[in-house]
Amino acid sequence: MAQNLHERALRCLAQREHSRAELARKLDGMGNLDEINGELDRLIELGLLSDARFAGAYVRAKANRFGAGRLQMELARRGVAQDLIVSAIEEIDSNSERDRARAILHRKFATPPADAREWARQARFLQGRGFATEIIRRVLREQPGDEPA
Repeated sequence: MAQNLHERALRCLAQREHSRAELARKLDGMGNLDEINGELDRLIELGLLSDARFAGAYVRAKANRFGAGRLQMELARRGVAQDLIVSAIEEIDSNSERDRARAILHRKFATPPADAREWARQARFLQGRGFATEIIRRVLREQPGDEPA
């Protein structure tokens, strides 16, 4: 049973990084709680499982699609500790938050909002992507050509 548990854990980690909590959920039912925790501890000792590495990889992979708020929420949902979340999000340049929001908005909407209804629609889109209200206001106030070169 322990061999199957170890093999399953390695297969999961070979596909992509996982948080400890994610991997524990995937291994649930393959052994008792002590066996699973023992295997997870062993993988951490071997350097094969790391919540910090998972958080960094997740942020790098998703930063071009989501704002810091959404990234923070998703990492917390995956069982990553708050200090590791903050550290991973700090890796992406905080000045780039507005640039990322602008790029995401321009990929989705070809033109700036023409009226209040369209402004609200675009604002809701960015809010759903996890951008802060102040970032949304700044990006939507910009006129075409205001972007830095």
